[in-house]
Amino acid sequence: MKRMLGKAAAVLGGAALAGGAMLATAAPANAAWSCPKGYMCAYLNTNGVGDPGQVSGDNTNLTQYNKFKNANSMVNDGVSCNVRIYNQQNHTGAYWTVDKGYAISNLNTFSGGAFANGIHSNKWCV
Repeated sequence: MKRMLGKAAAVLGGAALAGGAMLATAAPANAAWSCPKGYMCAYLNTNGVGDPGQVSGDNTNLTQYNKFKNANSMVNDGVSCNVRIYNQQNHTGAYWTVDKGYAISNLNTFSGGAFANGIHSNKWCV
């Protein structure tokens, strides 16, 4: 059930948009978000404000990094891949796949609050 959250949310989001309703979704990353190319970055503030925490590669435990454990926004500034973020360690729990160049401006309200407690693991190129 939890594995399906990302796919179900995408389907529900598309249906809501088709019906004319407004829905918070991942948005293209703004150049003002400071994140080195090739990294996923997390911020303690919404809208990519502040100094980012940055990681590359797959990570099973991002809670060891304060900026991911307490993330309020994130951006995928990877060079060639999407990144899947999880709300649990070891690539488990609810997830969302963020396309290259896209950001989530408020993790507290995104995807029904599934990421209100931060990003706990990630996988690239899924």
